[in-house]
Amino acid sequence: MVKHFRIQHKNVHRALGDALVTAKLFLKLLKKLKEDYNYENVSDLVDFQTAPQVSKSFRLVKKKLVGDLASLPDSPGVYFFRDAKDKIVYIGKAKSLKKRVKNYFSSSAARKAKKIARHANRLGFHVTKSELSALVLEAELIKVHRPQYNTMLKKFSQNYFIKVKLNHDFPDVKVATDFDFDGNDYFGPYSNRYTATQLREIADKTFALRECSDKVLMKKKKCYLLDIKRCLAPCIDEVNVKEYDDELQNVYEFLSGKNQNAVNRLLAKMKNLSERQKYEEAAEIRDTVNMLLNQLSRSSILAEPINKVNALIEIRDSEFTDYILFLEGRVFLHDYYIKEQDYFETALDDFFEGTFHLLAGMEDKDLEKIKISLSWLVKNRNLVRVHYLKDYESKNELFTKLKFTTSEIQ
Repeated sequence: MVKHFRIQHKNVHRALGDALVTAKLFLKLLKKLKEDYNYENVSDLVDFQTAPQVSKSFRLVKKKLVGDLASLPDSPGVYFFRDAKDKIVYIGKAKSLKKRVKNYFSSSAARKAKKIARHANRLGFHVTKSELSALVLEAELIKVHRPQYNTMLKKFSQNYFIKVKLNHDFPDVKVATDFDFDGNDYFGPYSNRYTATQLREIADKTFALRECSDKVLMKKKKCYLLDIKRCLAPCIDEVNVKEYDDELQNVYEFLSGKNQNAVNRLLAKMKNLSERQKYEEAAEIRDTVNMLLNQLSRSSILAEPINKVNALIEIRDSEFTDYILFLEGRVFLHDYYIKEQDYFETALDDFFEGTFHLLAGMEDKDLEKIKISLSWLVKNRNLVRVHYLKDYESKNELFTKLKFTTSEIQ
């Protein structure tokens, strides 16, 4: 009997010991959960278990993030990860907020995404009407908040333009890094010098505008470009202004994305050179054609220089509708999160009432909006319709064409 009692006592002692170890482990786990995930007690764990599940691939997320993740819509927009001090540590954009953000908590997420998720304490978001609005908003907010984990877009990038110098009887086409309301026309902006230089090179080899400087032009001496029929030679007065302007108009069409005329010209030149057995020169034209064909998918979607275009751009697909307004170098996004001095519809009213006035210059954020917008619009041209304001007598006529009322766009 004594032996039996000793065995029972030993078993109870062992059970108590196991329970104590389990309790210690449980308390240690709670402490860890409190430090890492802000779970205070057992009820918090129960709440987490009964909370809406965002994805089976998710790992354990912090308590305050559970509801944030569950509330994400399947819509385009911008999302913000905040730390325990409510400071924004990362800003991102998405065509679908729900699908994009859940990837940060997937076991297959990238190292940086997992690091952001571990650091994050809360998640915020703002729904936009299109992926384009989200792109523009992301770029602007990153420069405002300068989040810790955003390495890109903190600074305004260099812009490149193709400048047509109109303050001359015989304008030339050059690459420029500045945009100004100086009476000249500007195409772009382009994200890098290579693209702008390549477009100018195609224009030089396809059309017959002068390529020389004003100083060389004043010397009144022809160069080899006349001999190879690559210039109308205004330097020796063998061309009138009207003929030169007609050729300039061809360049404008090319820079506005109408490439067929350029392709036809180059192919005709190549055929002519081949027939004359000038194969080396024909090969050079062939390379220019290849350059041009490579640029087709990246051509501008606007038929006018950026400093002159007045157009409402309609973006429609099965999931959203958005509107962007270009007014002579300015961009206004419909229902934009960051409110500006000039609102979308106010700018439209000013245009049709003749009270829209340009500011003295453009800010970097204006140029970035243009660049981001044009890049997205070109890539998604199948979703886009451009309405040039000069084709409408009033805002109401424009709205009738778009088949919505004033109240629907506000």
